[in-house]
Amino acid sequence: MEKFNDKDRILKAAREKQGINYKVTPISLSENSSTETPQARREWQDIFKVLKGKNLQPRILYPARISFKIQGEIKNFFNKKQLKEYSNTKPILKEMLKGLL
Repeated sequence: MEKFNDKDRILKAAREKQGINYKVTPISLSENSSTETPQARREWQDIFKVLKGKNLQPRILYPARISFKIQGEIKNFFNKKQLKEYSNTKPILKEMLKGLL
């Protein structure tokens, strides 16, 4: 009989049942089989570091988008083009990200 750690048991149960519950809340698990996702996430790293240094509470969200808080508002961007367009409306952000976009 094979020994499974918790992660293996949860994944096995999810595959068999097509979903599981955690504390009564249904959750679904899926594999990230995209080879582009890790690379896309790495592309946000330099921007993430700058935003973190300025205490803008950045997050890299699944699959590969960045989120941060600026002027009390949480902003999400799926690509650098969107972020660049937004930074053009916020001079302070544009200056922070100079050379990264």
